[in-house]
Amino acid sequence: MIKKSKLFGNKTRVTFCLPGDSPAGPVSVVGTFNGWRPGAHELKRRKDGTRTVSVPLSPGHYSFRYLASDGVWLDDDHADSVGPQGSELRL
Repeated sequence: MIKKSKLFGNKTRVTFCLPGDSPAGPVSVVGTFNGWRPGAHELKRRKDGTRTVSVPLSPGHYSFRYLASDGVWLDDDHADSVGPQGSELRL
């Protein structure tokens, strides 16, 4: 799931969220906004079992995927669309 919250100026806080049954081990959101670097935005487990990370982004079009341990890639069904580079987000 993806939540979008307007910040001051033209930035938007995007919160990436995976359900409690997501793969074990570390999971990062990687994409065009962080140079596809694993670990740059690692999701943290919450008390309700979900995992989240928030990233402030400027207006634009971004591609992203979730990267779990052992090289498992996941797309987000709640993204604006899914394309050749994975999930897509428009702000």
